[in-house]
Amino acid sequence: MTATPHPLDPLTPGEIAAARTVLAAAGLIKDTIRFAYLGLEEPPKDALLAYAPGDPMDRRVRVLLLDTAGAATRDVVVSLTRGTIDADRTLDPVMDGQPPVLDAEFGIVEEVLATDERWIAALKSRGLDVSKVRVAPLSAGVYADEYPGESGRRILRGLAFVQEHEKDHAWAHPVDGLVAYVDVLNRTVDQVLDSGPVPIPAGSGNFDDPAVTGPPRTTQRPIEITQPEGPSFTLEGGLLRWENWSLRLGFDAREGLILHQIAFHDRDAGRERPIVHRASIAEMVVPYADPSPVRSWQNYFDAGEYLLGQYANALERGCDCVGEITYLDAVIADEHGVPRTLPNAICLHEEDHGILWKHTDLWTGSAEVRRQRRLVLSFFTTVGNYDYGFYWYLYLDGTIAFEAKATGVLFTSAYPPDGSDHASEVAPGLGAPYHQHLFCARLDMAVDGPANRVEEVDLARVPMGPGNPRGNAFTYRRTPLTRESGAQRDADASVGRTWQITNPAALNALGRPVAYALQPEGRPVLLAAPGSSIAKRAAFATRHLWVTAYDPDERYPAGFLVNQHPGGAGLPAFAAADRDLDGRSLVVWHVFGLTHVPRPEDWPIMPVERTGFSLRPVGFFDRNPTLDVPAHHGHGA
Repeated sequence: MTATPHPLDPLTPGEIAAARTVLAAAGLIKDTIRFAYLGLEEPPKDALLAYAPGDPMDRRVRVLLLDTAGAATRDVVVSLTRGTIDADRTLDPVMDGQPPVLDAEFGIVEEVLATDERWIAALKSRGLDVSKVRVAPLSAGVYADEYPGESGRRILRGLAFVQEHEKDHAWAHPVDGLVAYVDVLNRTVDQVLDSGPVPIPAGSGNFDDPAVTGPPRTTQRPIEITQPEGPSFTLEGGLLRWENWSLRLGFDAREGLILHQIAFHDRDAGRERPIVHRASIAEMVVPYADPSPVRSWQNYFDAGEYLLGQYANALERGCDCVGEITYLDAVIADEHGVPRTLPNAICLHEEDHGILWKHTDLWTGSAEVRRQRRLVLSFFTTVGNYDYGFYWYLYLDGTIAFEAKATGVLFTSAYPPDGSDHASEVAPGLGAPYHQHLFCARLDMAVDGPANRVEEVDLARVPMGPGNPRGNAFTYRRTPLTRESGAQRDADASVGRTWQITNPAALNALGRPVAYALQPEGRPVLLAAPGSSIAKRAAFATRHLWVTAYDPDERYPAGFLVNQHPGGAGLPAFAAADRDLDGRSLVVWHVFGLTHVPRPEDWPIMPVERTGFSLRPVGFFDRNPTLDVPAHHGHGA
């Protein structure tokens, strides 16, 4: 392989093809092998910090090879630079779990069930023909106590929905009281659980049918967003520059959009100042609250089990993004190890964001106002019934923010005539179970350098007394999080809790450590019982904050393999080392998300619901870094 411009540049089609060639030469490719994952094995942080343009740097990829004939899965690291296999580990499906769900397995579940006598009989008892039934292929979770025969086998579970015609949205017609467990490698049906026919909701869910929507409204006048001179950012390979910001863009089949080496050019200091070494949404889990036997196993890890990045939408100008848009393709490997281009997967654009700062002065008579704007870096993905937008924002004042946008179609059930404590009725006879969408951001921090510290900052009332005779005082308390055992924290809006990532060795003009504050929303974390299977497998989602010492092998909060993993991997295992965190290279893991109690207004398609967090400078700059933002005058400014 020839040298690439930068070691963090996304993989090219040629590199993916080269990886497959190396694997084939090593005898690891045969007709039954599927590439369950292929991604860039990024160099460790210290190597990247020491890197200078032109330096040699080994390009490596990590590959999960699943054998559909039943042989053990292999976890392989390939050097593209040297054309060699650097590591080859055989995985234990019981202890390590299974590779992510394959696209091809979606159809297998439906195909296998279409010929199963028990399944056909269950449908017939409901007056249904198998030809009109679609099956949602769903990750199985781990319930070894109930189903010990599933241990070590590749299982998916199937729930049925009636599709009346080719354009009918089958989510409107759930076939409740029925579930099947399918071994997708052996193409066998382990179990069909049938608790008896339940009325199938008949109402339409066809939100794209004029008969349902009515005629489109005619009251909206055009809104035009233009930048006649083009965007303010530049893109050179993977290096993006906008205003004082610089960063490198990456994309992965599992995590989707990745931001590397986020830095801010401080004009007062005259240098580029690093803030975040690497930022991604490393996992998300969607646990459901319906305890019925048919649905109590429902929980999905959209990154670790389904590889959400591979389902990135092809974005369309004027629909998904408005204004002066730059689209970027992404390249991943398909299940045969062949390069696949995801067109228009990433959207880059600027947005006006209202007032940046403003003051009309009583004494001088001056009146000044400046406009805020932000750079938006986004992609949208569809995983089953839900659609998720992942939006990173960079602001003129040094703020970094992330927002997830959840939309799409509710996962539905039949609604019991006597009501439910665990589901909403969203249309006549149609239920939608309560559930959560919990995301985990992995923030590999580098605030003015890699040696950082995290402090929990709470507001605190001051009791009335000699130092506070009128009782008006309040202050704040700082609690350093110096070891991993004490760095598993919950948000608390009642005290305005934030977490400041500081650099004790970098002082601002006031003699205090520079810092960025993680500002959480503080919504509920995982609501499942602590002893549940999902709480063991998604232990990361039980706290809003985890801080761990940097380790290049610790990439995923629920562990490397999530599908059918028994639990305990990821953050609980990382933090068990109880490493020192004071003045070290740190990773901040932030859990945030939505607890969704569906409404009728969420049917037949759900308006976007938002969740996220922000990172704001606190003493990182010596003064407002936007004093040089020019004033705007005139029409449309």
